[in-house]
Amino acid sequence: MTWKVIKTEEDYKKASLRLMEIFHAEQNTPEADELDLLMVLVKDYDEKHYQLPELDALEVIKYKMEEMGMKAKDLEPIIGSKGHVSAILSGKREITLKMAQKLKNYFRIPAEVFLHNA
Repeated sequence: MTWKVIKTEEDYKKASLRLMEIFHAEQNTPEADELDLLMVLVKDYDEKHYQLPELDALEVIKYKMEEMGMKAKDLEPIIGSKGHVSAILSGKREITLKMAQKLKNYFRIPAEVFLHNA
């Protein structure tokens, strides 16, 4: 199928279904190219038509920690000292750009989630 800018909900559904079908396409294949294009088109439609809820960075961190069975001390290699971790988790200290990058890499979620509240 030749893909174009998504303008209708019907086209959005078709593109989303196709995206899921080829989600694990191997690199350097026509399906991988199609996947890349569909991801851009679907994201564009999402941004224009759906208001995504704003996430609280601390809640995301706490949720991911619980999900992964982590304790505050497990964040020390990522955030810094025990005091830094405590201050971040209590909301007394802002998440820096460097911390956001490390958290992004560790939890595998967009850095913007951690910087939104900054």
